[in-house]
Amino acid sequence: MTDTVQTPHKVLIANRGEIAVRIIRACRDTGMASVAVYADPDADALHVSMADEACALPGTAPKETYLNIAALVDVARRSGATMVHPGYGFLSERADFARAVQAAGLVWIGPSPESIEQLGDKVQARKIALKVGAPLVKGTADPVENAGEVVAFAREHGLPVAIKAAFGGGGRGLKVAWTLEEIPALFASAVSEAQTAFGRGECYVEQYLDKPRHIEAQVMADTFGNVVVIGTRDCSLQRRNQKLVEEAPAPFISDAVRQAIHQSAEAICREAGYVSAGTVEFLLSRDGTLSFLEVNTRLQVEHPVTEETAGIDLVIEQLRVAQGLPLSISETPAPRGHAFEFRINAEDAGRGFLPTPGAVTRFAPPSGPGIRLDSGIESGGRVPGSYDSLMAKLIVTGATREQAIARARRALAEFEIEGVASVLPFHRAVMDEADFTESFAVRTRWIETEFNDRVPLAPRQLPAQDTPLVRSWIELDGRRVRLGIPAGLLAAPQAVVPEVKEASAAADNAVTAPVTGAVHRWLIEDGAAVREGDTVAIMDAMKMEVPVLAERGGTLRHDAAQGDQREAGAALGHII
Repeated sequence: MTDTVQTPHKVLIANRGEIAVRIIRACRDTGMASVAVYADPDADALHVSMADEACALPGTAPKETYLNIAALVDVARRSGATMVHPGYGFLSERADFARAVQAAGLVWIGPSPESIEQLGDKVQARKIALKVGAPLVKGTADPVENAGEVVAFAREHGLPVAIKAAFGGGGRGLKVAWTLEEIPALFASAVSEAQTAFGRGECYVEQYLDKPRHIEAQVMADTFGNVVVIGTRDCSLQRRNQKLVEEAPAPFISDAVRQAIHQSAEAICREAGYVSAGTVEFLLSRDGTLSFLEVNTRLQVEHPVTEETAGIDLVIEQLRVAQGLPLSISETPAPRGHAFEFRINAEDAGRGFLPTPGAVTRFAPPSGPGIRLDSGIESGGRVPGSYDSLMAKLIVTGATREQAIARARRALAEFEIEGVASVLPFHRAVMDEADFTESFAVRTRWIETEFNDRVPLAPRQLPAQDTPLVRSWIELDGRRVRLGIPAGLLAAPQAVVPEVKEASAAADNAVTAPVTGAVHRWLIEDGAAVREGDTVAIMDAMKMEVPVLAERGGTLRHDAAQGDQREAGAALGHII
């Protein structure tokens, strides 16, 4: 219902990549102007060229660009934006960002800061779920202080247990302990990961359901008290707690389970006074036990499958609500067919889904009946190593699940990407797995435990490191204009190609980077003894923590410091 959206408005999109492109398109559909922001590695990105305006956030690291609240608010003011959409990830679930936007006199497109705080704190969200009678497994009432409290909980309630970040989501800061002995190390890792990802390291603990499905409800709410569950999604196909394939509506669940999910999701959001788009997530165990998991106070990556099966543009609904208008619907729509979303990440599935940033030399997506592509990349574009690995989302819709599967197989076979590794070979393999297409035996750890298909290794790429632009000033008609110039344009020709340089860096006794990324932390001190196979360091690559292993025994020497960026194959240290 675009004719009822109030214009003119100018929307600053505090994000990047495919979600920024998605929001730009919604703005155009409603007659709103859009303002993109970009860090140095994104200067030539698709969302930058598509927006009506684009403003620089000088730098490379997320903390100085897409996580820089002051810089984003300043850009909004200077550009004349009237509204701010945070997308997903980055600052989308930060109450302090929402408050800063509102304090600047701008309209925040999302839930209130109070709702973000209340539901973003997973301990408080559990208390709300208990209050409204939502199904819930045993867990701690408050964050735990140390690993000893986790051990005590496990002794009382049994293993396995989940150690989870109290603030944040997306699988970051989540560790599952299957034995008492591994709890101390996993607790320390969860706290560290949560601190890095969300700026807060508090964690709580709860019972972990064995081989659960991950099912969620899409909710939209307005300022008039209307709370509508748009539909369900199944997001069980995950690797390292990161979703890879989602579908709507959630298949192979009883009417009673679906009704319980709908009622609980609506009750939780009503109790919290929720407004805008949100997702209430649940786990469903093999024995039928349903348990509330968390609330994501933002638009989800997988929202397109709900849009396709419900016939509703969720971003436009967000724009309506932010302007004080009621929802365009008053009740749950009947699903129209079935839809899958395939996350097209720059990852090598054959090497444990290692991120592979770099230049995309060919990007040829499929088309035809039932095909939608939400992309932040095109041929000639680049996947930076400083951010997550998502390039695009392939959404396939059919009248039935069976038709959607047939179309998905066809679309995945047509899709071609060159220059970086992608998860396309994995998606093709999954669509031939009876566990997924027929019996639906898939659970959240199915890839790690039961998926037996050997995905071929992708050719190894040695991408250029993300580098900031070289900035200077130029005078045009008496006005000073700031210029950002790619460093490569100013560099002298190199006699040694990068591949040779990398090869020479990785000597026989080197401890090498398994991925392109930053040294998150060393686990073993410089000069300490190590054994072959020891995990000596952790790298942070495209929002994932990747272990660095010693390939021989001896004395470890560090050649890189915490925070240093290194390319895949480069030496981080050596063992003598």
